[in-house]
Amino acid sequence: MSTQDPRMESAWNTYRNFLDNAPPHQVTQDLRNLFVPDDLINELIRRHDIESTKFVSLKEPLSVGRENAVKWYAGPRSDDKNWPAYRSHLQKSLDNDAIKKINDASDKVVAMLDHPATAKFNSRGLVVGHVQSGKTSNFTAVIAKAADRGYRMFIVLSGVHNALRRQTQARLIRDIVNLNPPLWHQITKLEHDFMPLPNPAALLTAKDQHLLLVVKKNAVVLRKLKKWLRSAQAHLHNCPALLIDDEADQATIATQSINPLINGVINSLPRVCYVGYTATPFANLLADPVKDDSFYPRDFILSLPRSEDYQGPEKLFGRAALDGEDPATAPGGLDMIRNIPDDEVVELRPASRGDAASFEPAITPSLRRAVLWFWLATAARRVRSGKTDHSSMLIHAHSDTRVHDSYGPPLHRFRREVLADLAEPDSRFLAEMRDLWAAESERVRAVEMGEKPLVIDDVLDVVLDVVDATKIIMDHYRSTDRLDYESEPKPVIAVGGNTLSRGLTLEGLVVSVFVRSSDVYDTLLQMGRWFGYRPGYTDLPRIYMPAEMRRWFAHLATVEAEMRIEIDRLLEEHKTPMELAVRIRCHPKMRVTAPSKEKAAVRAAAAYGGALVESRYFPTVPAETAKSWLDENSKAVQALLSASVEHGRYVRVDDGKSLWREVPTEEIVAFVDTYRFHAMSTDAPGKLMSAYIRKRRDNGGLYSWNVAVVGNRPRDVGKTVNLPDGRKVGLVMRTRTAASRGDDIADIRTLTGPRDEGLDLALDPNESVNRTKLKRERSKQQPERGLVLLYPIDAKSTPAPVQQRTAEGVSKPARQQDRAPLAAPGEVVWGVALVFPDPSKGQDVLVEYDYVAADLSKVFPTATDEEPEDVSVFEQDLDSVEAEPAP
Repeated sequence: MSTQDPRMESAWNTYRNFLDNAPPHQVTQDLRNLFVPDDLINELIRRHDIESTKFVSLKEPLSVGRENAVKWYAGPRSDDKNWPAYRSHLQKSLDNDAIKKINDASDKVVAMLDHPATAKFNSRGLVVGHVQSGKTSNFTAVIAKAADRGYRMFIVLSGVHNALRRQTQARLIRDIVNLNPPLWHQITKLEHDFMPLPNPAALLTAKDQHLLLVVKKNAVVLRKLKKWLRSAQAHLHNCPALLIDDEADQATIATQSINPLINGVINSLPRVCYVGYTATPFANLLADPVKDDSFYPRDFILSLPRSEDYQGPEKLFGRAALDGEDPATAPGGLDMIRNIPDDEVVELRPASRGDAASFEPAITPSLRRAVLWFWLATAARRVRSGKTDHSSMLIHAHSDTRVHDSYGPPLHRFRREVLADLAEPDSRFLAEMRDLWAAESERVRAVEMGEKPLVIDDVLDVVLDVVDATKIIMDHYRSTDRLDYESEPKPVIAVGGNTLSRGLTLEGLVVSVFVRSSDVYDTLLQMGRWFGYRPGYTDLPRIYMPAEMRRWFAHLATVEAEMRIEIDRLLEEHKTPMELAVRIRCHPKMRVTAPSKEKAAVRAAAAYGGALVESRYFPTVPAETAKSWLDENSKAVQALLSASVEHGRYVRVDDGKSLWREVPTEEIVAFVDTYRFHAMSTDAPGKLMSAYIRKRRDNGGLYSWNVAVVGNRPRDVGKTVNLPDGRKVGLVMRTRTAASRGDDIADIRTLTGPRDEGLDLALDPNESVNRTKLKRERSKQQPERGLVLLYPIDAKSTPAPVQQRTAEGVSKPARQQDRAPLAAPGEVVWGVALVFPDPSKGQDVLVEYDYVAADLSKVFPTATDEEPEDVSVFEQDLDSVEAEPAP
């Protein structure tokens, strides 16, 4: 239709006049009431978008989806009311840089929504945040900006607990409603959940008010909400809605009672955009992408950024190197994790569910140090800041509330004992406190964390007041005394389980004791309440947990980093989540999510072309078991070296390194099948690598390998190892990370040196290299030939001294802060790295890998109620979570 059509010009003038007094969606309806044809209205909308909106490019944080959708949101405008008010409110507590990040990130989310003037829409997206890292601030900004553009109804699903619903309602009242009271009508209140209001037509047709509902994921409540919306169908067309699902992987996915009800609410709204928010999106990413009632994010996924100050899984626990990443640059983790020995774990949690009723915890040495450090750290915060802030300690041992209550008597008794000891100025207890402060301050130095160092005497001057003011709270659905951060700041030791593991923020969390038994990705990450920002006390947090649990969290850090790269990959390849599924790395002892949530998942295929795979983890205790493991690996190495001497061609590299070229692939397969990579090295399962090597060999590639021993010159070190051809090689030093100190598994973090991968290549010794260059040179010089690197490691490796400059400017030796002795049994630990060349012809071969992803090609049956990963809220019908009454 020509834009010069007189009907068009008349309608356009009417449209522009109406815009002065009403939002676009209302104007659209008004034009229909004037019998303006739909084709004219659609053209008006198109022209309005062209004339009134200048589009901005979408940059970090990366987002996907809506590739073919109308780009309608260009950021805040000068006449906006809600976002400017919220931005001014944020300026009271945040700096400009932090506010800019919230502004930019929320812009990207709003840009993913549907244009509110669209006649009908029903879209689903997912925003992936970080645990305890500003998801609420982001969706608050999204609500403000969407309201400024014409969205009228905002429904926030806020988890399954009353405490979290109330917390979310309070924040939205403070940050949205109270800043523009005439613009908002609260259908839910601070003191109660959704209650049906009479005459919904009056609310839904009011042009100048936005509607806010903060609703718990409770079946009774959701039924009432769905019924109320159905009763107002005639008026909902003029009410574009944004439904924000906080903790979108909880209850929403695969629960027979909640899942259909949320779908019922969504389907009651003719114009609605559903946006799930979660830091643990595994269940959402593995949902069935084909079923209409699935909460798979079919339209978009967006990953929120995090600040450098955020202490998340990667920063606290470290992670493995990602594909193409130099292992030496992979984060090693802060030295803030403290090991709870296995013999203490049995004193901190019941051995079985049946023991919960009679369980009596003990103040074990680890728990004692944790509580004492909490009091010292809280006192240190007061000295450093000069004021009293909320300060919290978390004890999470079990989900059974009887176990929570059992902690009350010993903790109260211990507090009384400490108060008595503090009254004795010359007591041994004060010496214990001084020693604890000295040890912890040495392991995590304040100045290296950008914090002000403190004197212990100043801290001890405040400790008595801290201990005296400490409140011990058992926080669960049956307790009457629960966490309250709205009153006067005080130190709190909180004992709890499920109510503290989802969304609820523990203000000023300093110390965590975690012995909860769970082996599920999303459950574990959500229980990590210690993640977050610690302004002014980044050096003070400590986490006490069993060694295996620490290793699991390190694995989860790797999983999370890879997952976000996968999301970025979708954007780079211009794919939607319906075209390319996000892969999630598996673990031999852990589950990605509850079984019922991943019924639509399939194993992903992957390849090793161009990869560097190295052994990173080595058992050290118990000594007998560890020695047996390491001895078997030594035999495997010696067998490979013997085969290399017999079948390969020796090439001298230098006194510390030996190289054999053209070793048959069959010998490498035999070695990979016998050398044991630890299960923590999830990218290096021997069976998978040997299957890949065989498959690629059968396709005409990887016909031979080079094998090298990477050691030191014998004359430079005191310890050597004999090779099968009679040569001697000096041992190399590889220490463990400080975070794995005292663990039964040593994490050396990285095995190879920066040029080791090119040991069999002709390289300019004066030219710098990186992995990209080394891979390119291998393709040129050694096509279809891999490299095995063998490292004889001194089992007693100790950190090398480094020079530290004192205040007087004098250099003195100091130990490496992030390293600890390897402390392995025996004399030699053999480390192994395999360098896989890129395929020289065609695509790489694929083998079924330890990754899962949503199946984009099949329809799966409806998921059933999820199975409990341990004693959790999911043992109960979510209609009555923790027996909290519906309003």
